[in-house]
Amino acid sequence: MSAEEGRPRAGVTGEDSEALTRFLREVRHGVEAGVDPVTAAGEAVGSLPSVVRDAIETTLRRLRGEYSEDKWGFDEDFAEAVFSLFRFLYDVWWRVDVTGVRNVPAHGRGLLVANHAGSLFPFDASMMTLAVMREHPLPRWPRFMVLDWAFVLPFLSVFMRRVGGVPASPHNATALLESDELVMVFPEGIKGTGKPFSERYRLQRFGRGGFVEVALRTRSPIVPVAVVGSEEIYPKVADSPALARAIGAPFLPITPTFPLLGPLGLVPLPSKWRIEFCEPIDLSAHPPEAADDRGLVFDISEQVRETIQAKVYENLVARGGAFI
Repeated sequence: MSAEEGRPRAGVTGEDSEALTRFLREVRHGVEAGVDPVTAAGEAVGSLPSVVRDAIETTLRRLRGEYSEDKWGFDEDFAEAVFSLFRFLYDVWWRVDVTGVRNVPAHGRGLLVANHAGSLFPFDASMMTLAVMREHPLPRWPRFMVLDWAFVLPFLSVFMRRVGGVPASPHNATALLESDELVMVFPEGIKGTGKPFSERYRLQRFGRGGFVEVALRTRSPIVPVAVVGSEEIYPKVADSPALARAIGAPFLPITPTFPLLGPLGLVPLPSKWRIEFCEPIDLSAHPPEAADDRGLVFDISEQVRETIQAKVYENLVARGGAFI
């Protein structure tokens, strides 16, 4: 054996190796004595380095069912673990620049309204969440509205709920806001995520302004959010209706890399992102019954849409090249 082969791997000390050996030995002895593996691991974990110990203790708690979810299925520990993996996308892959994050309410209810892209995966919602959690002086978890089809697939449904997704409906948005949550909505819906690459960054219609009605009834401020970068990660050149029907999705995009490169084609392209949280729109001067005024609802909806569209164009210019 050469000297190189005999060295411990980088980052692993002799003490770490000995601690791991002791841990495994104690777990084995516990199991041989009739203790179940989870309990045996819990009793032996104290011999490990603190970083490894914390990770294993978190995993063991979950295996024992010792974790909490709110009534929507949100699990903060699970979300923290998932979004820690997304930090690579945020910092390295997409190099996200964020401005205006202090416009997000630090306390109480608030409605974040953003343009929508990123194909079937809500990467824009995840990057906005990370922006609030990492850049805001008083971070908090936003809850984001997700279209119903995502809750049809069992695994995806559980995952979405645990990281903060809630089925999109006025009732659910209202309930969250009345609980003083921060709620994220994408009024373009499928029209935004499903548009072809040739129409990128042209905001689609905002429907009938349902988000404005919810904001008026709950007296919640609206924070327009402009997202640049999500349109290039999966450049859509065509659709595959047959495959979409097979998986129960509203559409399945054909991109320059998918399905040509198989699963590798699902890797999003490394575009440069910018996210701007705009000045809040205060609706407190309007009574809740103003939500029944169709003219007012339309005017506010158009104000939000025009604000986002203008900021999207500004950030496209500020960003420069999409992949530089």
